[in-house]
Amino acid sequence: MDILIQKFGGTSVRDKKSRRHVIEHIQRAIHHNYKVIVVVSAPGRLPEPYATDSLLALADFPENHTAHRELDMLMSCGETISSVILTSELQTHNVTATALTGPQAGIITNDHFNQAKIKEVKPKRVYDELEKHDVVVVAGFQGVTKTGDITTLGRGGSDTTAASLGAATQAKGIEIFTDVNGIMTADPRIVKKARSLDAITYMEICHLAYQGAKVVHPRAVEIAMQAEVPMRVRSTYSNDSGTLVTSSRLPTGVDIPDRLITGFAYIDAITQIQVKMKAGKNSQANVFNAMAEAGISIDFINISPTEVVYTVPNDLTEKAENILKTIGYEPVINKDCAKVSAVGAGMTGVPGVASRIVETLMNEDIQILQSADSHTTIWVLIKEKDLTVALNALHEEFGLSEIKKQPLNH
Repeated sequence: MDILIQKFGGTSVRDKKSRRHVIEHIQRAIHHNYKVIVVVSAPGRLPEPYATDSLLALADFPENHTAHRELDMLMSCGETISSVILTSELQTHNVTATALTGPQAGIITNDHFNQAKIKEVKPKRVYDELEKHDVVVVAGFQGVTKTGDITTLGRGGSDTTAASLGAATQAKGIEIFTDVNGIMTADPRIVKKARSLDAITYMEICHLAYQGAKVVHPRAVEIAMQAEVPMRVRSTYSNDSGTLVTSSRLPTGVDIPDRLITGFAYIDAITQIQVKMKAGKNSQANVFNAMAEAGISIDFINISPTEVVYTVPNDLTEKAENILKTIGYEPVINKDCAKVSAVGAGMTGVPGVASRIVETLMNEDIQILQSADSHTTIWVLIKEKDLTVALNALHEEFGLSEIKKQPLNH
């Protein structure tokens, strides 16, 4: 049988009107002779009653220190509710469907409650149900340990569920439905001329996701890439083909040589910390060890013999500063910064990309506080107040406003 995975997020299943669009996408897939595994998130967002954060509020989390195991039992309820409601509505539209929890679908995880990792997928029950039904609706974000405890998969867990089921069943494709029309060249809330992309490589979308773009979880992309299952990011509210995520930027396997930059992502509300080194061995290591022991995740690290520079989220600035002073350092604190990332497989081996970024920002009188680059990504740290101007200027400089969406063959 030809299997298609379709994942719908919380806004897509929040109410009957939205779910009508979901049902139409499912019916269209059935019409194309697919058996469909539908993965659903909890309905809506806070303060809607069955959203994950709303369920946590019932337990007075985080003020009330409920055990992580019990929190997973609570948090998994929203997805289960979604799966039952959608299955019921599919049945009223004459679609043969059944609902499964993550454990019933064979999602086996470790016992790291609230942040569990999938160890294996045993899809026999899914196959059995697809022999009898056109659609199996699976509650995303949840699994089970080998000892029978319910677990949740952390942020992006439903994306990960969909990708894992796609890999385990060798699906023909994975469709991630959201409230935007595919992968955009930049955040459309900031860059009004942002455009959706026809296609993007697995590696490009991973880099964009890790650097702040929130359309699909990077772990899900990695799973799809390893299994060589094509992924498509689409809008729930249109029949547009969305963005194809594949090993190359074109279905033919030929890359697009003139697209240096595929898109821009950003992380805001961060603080740059500069620490002058002391004489003696292990000075840099002492700084990093102190951060690690305090559970502070650091990013954008530059190391030289005389100083260490890195970033932390704004809300951890005071904690990091106090720790550094405790071990004898006087850090320079630069709060309210933003990390802008230019991502593009086409920049590999091409000179002059970084200089264009620097020149564009200098022309806008935007100070670059830090920079770094890899084969496919260039990062710059700027003040958060300059973020809107920077993103729009860079978007124009690399011609991303001129991208025209082309229809893709299915």
